[in-house]
Amino acid sequence: MSSINYVSKEALESLKEEINRMKTVGRAEIARQISEAREKGDLKENAEYDAAKEAQGLHEAKLASLEATLANARILDPKDIDTSKVSILSKVKVTNLATKKTVEYQIVSESEADLKAGKISVNSPIAKGLLGRAKGDTAEISVPNGVMKFKIEDISL
Repeated sequence: MSSINYVSKEALESLKEEINRMKTVGRAEIARQISEAREKGDLKENAEYDAAKEAQGLHEAKLASLEATLANARILDPKDIDTSKVSILSKVKVTNLATKKTVEYQIVSESEADLKAGKISVNSPIAKGLLGRAKGDTAEISVPNGVMKFKIEDISL
């Protein structure tokens, strides 16, 4: 995963905290589980030991993934974002022309995406279809259900 990951300052801090927590508390907890399982005897037939070692492997893989994300993270400063066009970190209010429903999305990095909070990944089909468009534009976006048409009502931060 060598692509640049644009994030807000808050998301970067959250990522750093998660990595630190995994390195300290997470590793200590897994080491304790392995130690307890080791005390129970023969390691060849010890299911608890095998489970703890597997948990350790999964933990380290997730930690490596988060560290790779951090290494490729670039902070976007809101004052550097042009609101004349849709870009990452911008909030865009769109109207679905088929249903006449208006929704607001903030386009964020994949790690920050949360549809319930109105944050969609920059890699999602809707975000890809909106990127670079201006207020008043109509975007036809191919989604798994077919083609959706959105009218861009407003772009803000």
